[in-house]
Amino acid sequence: MLKTTKPRNHPSALLAQAGFFLPGLLMLNLLLSSCRPASAPLPAVFTPTAPETTMTPTLAVEPAPTIHLPEPTPSEVVCAEHSGAIKTGVIETPLLPKPMRYNLYLPPCYSSETGRRYPVLYLLHGQNFDEGQWIRLGATSSADRLIGAGEIPPLIIVMPYDYSYKQPTEYNFEQVFLEILLPQIDQAYRTRAQAEARAVGGLSRGGAWAIHFGIRHPDLFGALGAHSPAVFYSDMDTMRLRLRDVDLNHFPRIFVDVGIDDTEYATALPFVNLLDEMNLPHEWHAYVGFHDEQYWSAHVEEYLRWYAAAWK
Repeated sequence: MLKTTKPRNHPSALLAQAGFFLPGLLMLNLLLSSCRPASAPLPAVFTPTAPETTMTPTLAVEPAPTIHLPEPTPSEVVCAEHSGAIKTGVIETPLLPKPMRYNLYLPPCYSSETGRRYPVLYLLHGQNFDEGQWIRLGATSSADRLIGAGEIPPLIIVMPYDYSYKQPTEYNFEQVFLEILLPQIDQAYRTRAQAEARAVGGLSRGGAWAIHFGIRHPDLFGALGAHSPAVFYSDMDTMRLRLRDVDLNHFPRIFVDVGIDDTEYATALPFVNLLDEMNLPHEWHAYVGFHDEQYWSAHVEEYLRWYAAAWK
């Protein structure tokens, strides 16, 4: 009988082999399982999250106001002067047979306060005197004192010389005074060249000139002071006509004073009476005194206060 040998890789042979080895494989697997460590748990899946955000509420903030600081200014120069300066001048013209000399007072600190302009007072002397009379009477020293005390504002004083005794129509003093002297002063010095900042005054014959200029030229003079005036008779002849149609809005302030024992009292009174009659504003003062320098020097401060009253 033939013995059949099956190939090693035949399925039945494989099964037989498997049957032989299977129990052993199972036993080996059990042994290995008992020695294998427990399976580690699978790591958790980490999903990154965005960091927490702290929400700050938005507040409506108004913009800070813009502060405009003043521009720095140079330090003010403090003037320590207590006395004004006296200057002299002269006008030589063929319109007059003699030169018109004049004295001029500049107030304290005029040279240092270069941005300031000043009112101007024109003071005329009496007959037979000269441009130095008002200085001798104390006009400039009184101005220093009153300005220093703050009682009047700083001002310029011009004191021209009139050599004549004639009436205004008989020579050219008026023309030289108005057309040469006034413009020369306004050009050479820091004046306020308006009528309201310019006054004219005088004593005796100079008072007559103050009335003449003030009444005829209210566009040039905002005030006139007549101190013991010896009024020109040529002016009194036409004064009523000149005052009849005056514009009170441009009429000068008027101050008239005289000593009750003054020889010119009767000359000054008709002018004051005419102002009263025509209801024109003015100040009238009759004081104890004569027609002399003692009387005028006693009232110099009063005069200066009155002129400067409109310039404060």
